[in-house]
Amino acid sequence: MTQLNNRVTNQPDQSQQLIDQQGIPLRDKLRKAEKSRRIRAFMLVLPLLAFILITFIIPIAEMLFRSVDNPAFIENVPAATQVFQSWNGSTIPDEQAFAIIAADMRTAFIERRLGKVANRLNQTVSGGKSFLMKTGRMLRKTSEGPYKEIFIKKDKRWNDPAMWWKLKVASQPYTGLNYLNAIDKTYSDTGKIVNQSENRQIYLKLFMRTLWVSLMITLICILLAYPIAYLMAILPTRSSNLLMILVLLPFWTSLLVRTTSWIVLLQTQGILNDLMVFFGFILDETRLQMIYNMTGTVIAMTHILLPFMVLPLYSVMKTISPTYMRAAKSLGARPSVAFFKIYFPLTIPGIGAGSILVFILAIGYYITPALVGGQSGQLISNFIAFHMQKSLNWGLAAALGAILLAGVVILYWVYDRVIGITNMKFG
Repeated sequence: MTQLNNRVTNQPDQSQQLIDQQGIPLRDKLRKAEKSRRIRAFMLVLPLLAFILITFIIPIAEMLFRSVDNPAFIENVPAATQVFQSWNGSTIPDEQAFAIIAADMRTAFIERRLGKVANRLNQTVSGGKSFLMKTGRMLRKTSEGPYKEIFIKKDKRWNDPAMWWKLKVASQPYTGLNYLNAIDKTYSDTGKIVNQSENRQIYLKLFMRTLWVSLMITLICILLAYPIAYLMAILPTRSSNLLMILVLLPFWTSLLVRTTSWIVLLQTQGILNDLMVFFGFILDETRLQMIYNMTGTVIAMTHILLPFMVLPLYSVMKTISPTYMRAAKSLGARPSVAFFKIYFPLTIPGIGAGSILVFILAIGYYITPALVGGQSGQLISNFIAFHMQKSLNWGLAAALGAILLAGVVILYWVYDRVIGITNMKFG
């Protein structure tokens, strides 16, 4: 046995003996060909990778950065920012610190940069904008101290440790305050994390409302889409194609047109209320309020998102052989038992794919709730748009968007653990 092992060990590698006409080992040539094939494959997908990087990865990274970036103070009043950051948290700073703040704020006010700082402080403390701008106007006319006495005389909040805590928090170059505000929390006058006052606690309720509405729309879409997809799967090709056209018809119509059409249908003097009054279901004095509330939001979004549930279900049902049901019936199973024991489990991948698609689309919907939702039908996406377009609080908007993104990622992870991404079927 030892001699046999020695012979095997001393035997030269056969692959090293295989060479081409130029004397190059075939193993090296195969490695070179494999490397060339990989490079060509990478070059083919490079445009897609660049598209994903530019339109997806970079915007998300920018959003996450904006949610913690806080450049207003450090860029416009850098010397005053150092004073705010070095405050010890107990006693009001001395005259020298106030002189530094005065010089920095005077320059920023003259160069019209103090407004950016005031707007940032206003996001942390109510009345912060007027507080700083009033001081800036005073400093434009004041060139000599004692500044500490002048500041306090102009506004007593300069002698309040609570205001200095707000200035210290607002002047941080990177801050988690936006995420605290996004979950209805803030810093107290002593720098501790506390709940917002009850009249300012809105975002957690909005997140819960958004999740609840998205879940409800997903369940309604399942109930409506399942029989439609089933009919499309079992009907003859001609009838199935007609149903497919009707399902796809909303995609050929503008989203804005579809949403405004629901306003015409659902309003108090609209078609649906007129029909119910005409047939005697309700009185003319008791017309139903189905628009500018949550009812209108659910109805309109269900109509818009229904095709996204029908198509995955249909793609799965079309692949299920009818012989399965016939075999179950031939073995004595009742039609209902055969359906729920045999057919329905086979459609779970389609239900899962449609559900995650509809839920993710619903959780970030904006136009439909904005048009038909009214005050009670608004979702978190509407407030993200508000902070980006109206209040210009991009940091809070980015924090709300980041939390929403994290929720979607968690949902995706739960789906993968429960059903499995490999079982997702869209066609």
